[in-house]
Amino acid sequence: MKKIKTKLNEVFIIEPDVYEDNRGWFCETFNKEKYRQIGINDDFLQDNHSYSAEKETLRGIHFQIGDSAQTKLVRCTKGRVLDVVVDLRRLSNTFGQWISVELNEVNKRQIYIPRGFGHGFVTLTDNCEFVYKVDNYYSRDNDRSLLWNDKTLSIDWQTSNPKLSDKDKYAKNLKEIGELF
Repeated sequence: MKKIKTKLNEVFIIEPDVYEDNRGWFCETFNKEKYRQIGINDDFLQDNHSYSAEKETLRGIHFQIGDSAQTKLVRCTKGRVLDVVVDLRRLSNTFGQWISVELNEVNKRQIYIPRGFGHGFVTLTDNCEFVYKVDNYYSRDNDRSLLWNDKTLSIDWQTSNPKLSDKDKYAKNLKEIGELF
């Protein structure tokens, strides 16, 4: 397994070891001890799985605040997505900066996203499945969204007309969300 640093402090790309032969392939998508060895010590307690039927479906940028904040370990198990992570920690030297990484069923990459970051993705193909672990349970009262096309962020989503939920259409921009972390 390889842990790759990103420009956002504490956000990492994980490349699992993949073993292939004439039958197909095998990889460990999570092994608590191996993750501890690379400095990831979170106690993940819930797995989530989403399906997006159409290309250019955008989900995010989502995060939870307060005691409900979540660390995530995300991956795409079917199709291709452009995954985006935004630093929302006001005191961070990378506050308001973002990264994007393609996650797909072939590269099997994962992204480790600690608390204090917003997360979203857009599907690059039809029929995408996205799976992630979280270290805290979902709280409707502490659920927040950052506007996907906030002009101060200028995120290149590789689409100009994504399919959005109402929650994501009417999310607040970075200036409006205030000091959360």
